[in-house]
Amino acid sequence: MLASGVVLIIAAGLALPLPVPAGAFLFAGGMVLILRNSVRARIRWARAKRRWPRAGNLVDRTMRRQSALRRQQRGKARRIDTGRTDATARTDERSMR
Repeated sequence: MLASGVVLIIAAGLALPLPVPAGAFLFAGGMVLILRNSVRARIRWARAKRRWPRAGNLVDRTMRRQSALRRQQRGKARRIDTGRTDATARTDERSMR
């Protein structure tokens, strides 16, 4: 399965010149296969997400990863419990950085 993921990512690079977005789907499929089957890849992915959180969260949501879905649900529950709106929560998160 790991080799299949690598092949899909290589195919995504080859599909970039095509006028259809096939490369994005191939890349996402390859990443899913690699992240599900390699502990080392998951560790490196977690480090990259800590370094670039916006990009990591976007990719997680795009790939519909279970961890991203759980974080979204926890965030929604936290905002509901505190009675804050999304805009207020984002402002508070930015001020904490």
